[in-house]
Amino acid sequence: MPTFMDMALAEARAAGERGEVPVGCVIVRGREVVARAGNRTLADRDPTAHAEIIAIRQAATALGSERLEACDLYVTLEPCAMCAGAVAFARIRRLYYGAPDPKGGAVDNGVKFFASPSCHHRPEVYGGMAEAEASALLKAFFKERR
Repeated sequence: MPTFMDMALAEARAAGERGEVPVGCVIVRGREVVARAGNRTLADRDPTAHAEIIAIRQAATALGSERLEACDLYVTLEPCAMCAGAVAFARIRRLYYGAPDPKGGAVDNGVKFFASPSCHHRPEVYGGMAEAEASALLKAFFKERR
């Protein structure tokens, strides 16, 4: 049986096959997947269509609430500042991410959004899940485009 991070990796692979940066996200409540998405910035012509944002919107609709307090988010790449902000506003309980993002990440790199005094909700954060596979997807994607 695939893990939730395996499901996020499948979403990332599908995004990469569509020509999107291969990032995938799954949101879970209890043991049930309530949302899953891959990046869609090119397809939607929307710079905010990151996997996390799409999945948070789906989960909020599915659960009928903008507060996702009992939910955990699995994503293949460390969230950027926009996505970290969305995680905080949605009150996500736990954030699991795969590859760190020294250039664009905002959780353990960059602005370290959740450590900011202006951040009113801090999820539990677990980085490095399936890091090797998530990193390999990204490296292969960008190598192909160079």
